[in-house]
Amino acid sequence: MSNSAYRTTPQQIETMPPGIGYIIGNEAAERFSYYGMGAVLYQFLTEYLRDSSGAMAPMTAEMAKAWQHYFYAAVYALPLLGAILSDWWLGKYKTIVLISLLYCVGHGVLALVEVPGLTGFEPKWLIAAGLVLLAIGAGGIKPCVSAHVGDQFGERNKHLINKVFGWFYFSINAGAVVSTLLCPWLLKHYGPGWAFGIPGIIMAVATFVFWLGRYKYVHIPAGGAKFVQETFSGEGLRAVANLIPLYLFIFPFFMLFDQTHTAWVEQAKSMNGNFGLFTMLPAQLQAVNPFLILCFIPLFAYVLYPLMGRWFEPTPLRKIGIGLFLTALSFVIIALAEQRIVDGERPHMLWQIIAYVVITAGEVMVSVTALEFSYTQAPKKMKSLIMGVYLLVAIALGNILTAKVNEYIDAQKKVGATILDGANYYWFFAAVMLVSAVIYVIWSQFYRGRVYIQGDEGVA
Repeated sequence: MSNSAYRTTPQQIETMPPGIGYIIGNEAAERFSYYGMGAVLYQFLTEYLRDSSGAMAPMTAEMAKAWQHYFYAAVYALPLLGAILSDWWLGKYKTIVLISLLYCVGHGVLALVEVPGLTGFEPKWLIAAGLVLLAIGAGGIKPCVSAHVGDQFGERNKHLINKVFGWFYFSINAGAVVSTLLCPWLLKHYGPGWAFGIPGIIMAVATFVFWLGRYKYVHIPAGGAKFVQETFSGEGLRAVANLIPLYLFIFPFFMLFDQTHTAWVEQAKSMNGNFGLFTMLPAQLQAVNPFLILCFIPLFAYVLYPLMGRWFEPTPLRKIGIGLFLTALSFVIIALAEQRIVDGERPHMLWQIIAYVVITAGEVMVSVTALEFSYTQAPKKMKSLIMGVYLLVAIALGNILTAKVNEYIDAQKKVGATILDGANYYWFFAAVMLVSAVIYVIWSQFYRGRVYIQGDEGVA
């Protein structure tokens, strides 16, 4: 059906746009598939990986960390290409639907690693191929989905954007909390085929749900030549130049945060997971983060931020600054727990749960805020592009540096040298985050930007 069947401007209403439910439902299912796969990837690489003959061939902890963080880096670098494809040529809706199909294929490839005799491929490289497809899928649609949310709003209901981005993030973690509990259990009891296959089925459901809402959405047309003109205009370049320094301060946050899927899982293997009525698997501990997000988003939006407002205005930049310091503190807690492991103790997983409380509070203040702030600071035809720049500079760069650190540690171990071992590993990252947070506080005093909303002319 032609694009003329779709609404191309936001409705002049003061309530929630009609397509929001479909977008959030899609996001919950898509995030289930992504985080479910991610929850078991590190454990699979270090404990379940085999060679083509079927013999065990697990990776070292450092190499598994490097592989997973390079995958995350690709996931968050490719959104820039997806953003250009969306804003310049296809538009957000078509980009999301088409690239989601590659996403589904990637999950299917991962599910085949359990049967190397059937495929004839080395499982290690089958995993690599599947991760490439997943990175294209997850990365390609990422800036488009979040920008598509913002496109649904106009001048009369723009006051609801901050709450919708909160619920958007809420849906991400609703899917994540279920998948990070289920997929490690599937891996242990039914093997990699099911642990990787179920997220693929859910991804197919996510694509279908998104398609169902096609007539409810506002379809902002691709910018075409206007996109290129706006991107390289003085206003467009100024918006990018204003935001890149912010993203450079945020990337250390993701150097630390994304290690909850790798280094924290490795640490949890040496912890006591007995909670009386149940025993938690090391990889399942990752579910604490999305569960806390479900609690913290309404808590921060309706209680803590209004409470802060009694003493100071909790602007986006101030929220981010507080979150950076909290993130450094979380790694201090993890370092103290690691020292007990080095000393021969088996500390309880409650240590990590406390650290999760702190780093999740940091995530709400940094990641949720940066997502909303990036959208509002981007010119109208550059919404997806700015999201792509944010994901590239802030998240991909953070994961690349984490991967590089672990590759260096692994290389040093191979020649008999020891560096950043034990608790020193976590103290190193805590120090990086603390220094960045201090410099950020100084820089943020000088930030000047401009707000852009669909249907509005922009507010300085």
